[in-house]
Amino acid sequence: MDDKQQPIIIKKIKKGGHGHHGGAWKVAYADFVTAMMAFFLLMWLLGGSSHHVREGIADWFRNPTGTQGPGGASTSMIKMGGAMEIPRSSKLKKAPSDENKKSFQQKDNDSDQKGDKETDKDKNSRNEEKDKKDKKDEKEPVISDQERAVDQKRLDTLLANLKEAIIKSQALSKFKDQLFIDVTPQGLRIQIVDKKNRPMFDSSSAILKAHTRRILKKIGRIINTVPNHVSITGHTDSSPFATKYIYVEYGSFEERRAYSNWELSADRANAARRELVKGGMKSSKIGQVIGLSDSVLFDKARPNSPINRRISIVVLNKETEIAIGLLAGRGGVKPKDIKKRLKTN
Repeated sequence: MDDKQQPIIIKKIKKGGHGHHGGAWKVAYADFVTAMMAFFLLMWLLGGSSHHVREGIADWFRNPTGTQGPGGASTSMIKMGGAMEIPRSSKLKKAPSDENKKSFQQKDNDSDQKGDKETDKDKNSRNEEKDKKDKKDEKEPVISDQERAVDQKRLDTLLANLKEAIIKSQALSKFKDQLFIDVTPQGLRIQIVDKKNRPMFDSSSAILKAHTRRILKKIGRIINTVPNHVSITGHTDSSPFATKYIYVEYGSFEERRAYSNWELSADRANAARRELVKGGMKSSKIGQVIGLSDSVLFDKARPNSPINRRISIVVLNKETEIAIGLLAGRGGVKPKDIKKRLKTN
């Protein structure tokens, strides 16, 4: 028998100190990165928007429903209910009895009978007096024949002075083919029109050309010699505005605003107004500044013709000044006229 035994070998494996932690931290990190990306995207969008847009967003968060009072957001810091609290009373009010209803009806009938005591004769006499007064007011002339004659003579003199200035003045004689002067029911009209190779404004803008500034300043000095008010109207052709919008600055913010020939014609009329005042015309003489786009074309056969792009300056006569209420204490809409229109409507 062999005393030597085979040795037993025991192998011990020691594992490392770092065990398996799983992938939960990766999910949390991905959520964090996504949230930060959304946050920076939100900051970038808010930074590029105008203050009007930001105020609208803030109002929405303050009141998402968009309504106030019953059914809307509550203004209370504690009670978040939307409905108004209805005061309750322990005692219910009794409905009026039939006897009370009869007494009320009797009182109404008595008051009606008292009102009917006035005779029809008195009513008719008052109505006749009122009709006479209204007819008298309607017959009164708004402007006398003497005032009309003086005003017409003044405008005739202005027309002669303008024609003479166009011939003799170097600032106007070069552009006589772009100046049209005529007499309308509203007064003396001066039209400055575009020419194919000589526009009054930069393309699609209300910036005056240098020669247009000289024309308007010269006309402003001549118009200032009469006391009549002035109406300034801007016109465009039928070609639509190129971009349909412009960028407007509000301090450090910029906002895109819808823009068309209506806005362009009004801005050009205002530019002409400023230049007339710079030329020496009193700002108090300005009665109207209007933009008509392409609604009143100079050449209806050619809607896109440059001649349709123009500035119209009308020296108003007294009748037109009174009709639109420019002269204090005369003309305009009177309170009695408003009452009549309300009754007919």
